[in-house]
Amino acid sequence: MYLLLNPLFLCLQGRSGCEFCFITSKDIETTLGISTQSLFGSCVPKPCFSLLGSDSPACHHFVKAPESVQLMFLNTSDLDKDTVVVMWKPNEYGIEFLRGYQVSLQKLGGLLVDCQLLLFNANLSLGATDTQRVYHSDPFPSLELESQYVITVMPLPVPEAWESLHHSHKFNTRSCLERMGLQKCRSDWQPNPKTVKVQQIGTDVTVTFDLAPPSLNIHDYFTFCEGRGLKNITKITVNDKENVTRHSFILSRLKPGVNYSCEISADIVDPLKTHIRFQVGKVNAEPQRPNSVPLAVLLSLALLVLTVTAVLLLLPHRRTRKSPYRGVRSGGDLKEDLFLVPSLGSPVSPPHVFICYSSADGPAHVAVVMRFAAFLQQHASARVSLDLWETLRIAEEGPMGWMCHQIEESDFVLVVCTKGLRVPHQGEREAGQRGISQAAVAHIGEEMGRAKSRGEDLSKYITIFFEYSTEDEIPGILRLASQYRLMQDLPLLFSHLHKVALQGPGRQLQVENMSQESYVKVPAGALLYSAIQEASWYCRKGQMV
Repeated sequence: MYLLLNPLFLCLQGRSGCEFCFITSKDIETTLGISTQSLFGSCVPKPCFSLLGSDSPACHHFVKAPESVQLMFLNTSDLDKDTVVVMWKPNEYGIEFLRGYQVSLQKLGGLLVDCQLLLFNANLSLGATDTQRVYHSDPFPSLELESQYVITVMPLPVPEAWESLHHSHKFNTRSCLERMGLQKCRSDWQPNPKTVKVQQIGTDVTVTFDLAPPSLNIHDYFTFCEGRGLKNITKITVNDKENVTRHSFILSRLKPGVNYSCEISADIVDPLKTHIRFQVGKVNAEPQRPNSVPLAVLLSLALLVLTVTAVLLLLPHRRTRKSPYRGVRSGGDLKEDLFLVPSLGSPVSPPHVFICYSSADGPAHVAVVMRFAAFLQQHASARVSLDLWETLRIAEEGPMGWMCHQIEESDFVLVVCTKGLRVPHQGEREAGQRGISQAAVAHIGEEMGRAKSRGEDLSKYITIFFEYSTEDEIPGILRLASQYRLMQDLPLLFSHLHKVALQGPGRQLQVENMSQESYVKVPAGALLYSAIQEASWYCRKGQMV
């Protein structure tokens, strides 16, 4: 974060008549040899005793909050952002002790965006006649349009109890129409990719997206979907009298196991397009046809009668049977049943998992990552993003742009931890594609830090390591993420991705092909096992990297 300072340090400017001189934090560090980080505490005002010392007479007084706080928006060349300047007048009460102001800007409900310090010259003294002076901040640039912010103006020095001695003002930045006009806003609008929903029913998929705001006067939309033999073009016209904010369209008779992609945009000249990708899951049974409904009802009734009869016959036996689990008690014997469920075909919305890894550990490790991604996608009902599968999009967006989009859009970020990920190698620095993993780890660590400071859940971030790696190879900035050792913790990872409990009162859930013993029973699992063994062999020989 850039700390902007407007102090009145005459010694730095060399002008005896300077009352309001502009300097930066770098000027202070270069000239005085002190760090503004330690002096001002990252724009968080320290109490007076900490800033000026207990001997300063100013610390025994305080200045009331400023008055007539106003905002002025500036028109800049960056039409996608807004810029604001804050103006205010000093309060008469305590003005003789006023030594400056701190102006901070924060996004409503978010983190500090920027702050500025206005410090007075030590020889400057204000009186009652100066209450009509109008002070103003430097511009606060690059604010998001149509967003809410809070500006806070606080007089300095800050007393020990300062909560009521500042002025906070909530405001909205200007709208797109106010900044850019109708035509520009129309061409820059696109459906929000974060709110696009994909729902599968049988072999049909329903896609739902947000419509444009009514102020943009967009009524026509265009969708283009394709995948293994399918090319579907749909033109959509929405009646503004219906007063709806979302629209859905259906793709029928899609092929299970096939990846599809769709583009959604406004039907205007040169629009921005939203791209989505999804995979159609397996369908366990054909959809019922109208003429088969009576037969299905009869079969259901017969199954119900058989189930009830079986329960009644087995009930006396279960009541007299002794529980084998007598070591665990909670007010009585705990009877624990083991339920085996088949692997999920395709949930309504499969979790989107982005896998981050380092290719610096050699081709054997890369093969493990690729086999593991294929196993997750085929048997763990997950939609996996892997750089090896998306070379075209990486070429279009650039490696860093693609990586940032994946971290932002995915439901889970899964980092495969190895020595090559934790310690950058010379070869990795020279190979641009490999160096992306180091940037990804740093970016993920920053996102986790922001989420933690906002009190948000960190379950999105997961670290894993295979048997040829150790827990010590998890980067320090990712230590707060959930950790799993594979394939030993495979059931726990599945539980994490799908948010299902593996154990409950009197029961234990076991997912087919989703344990250390059973995953090798399917072809994808067998290939993964072979790749892990090969990587372990190279690791033992010291040839991993």
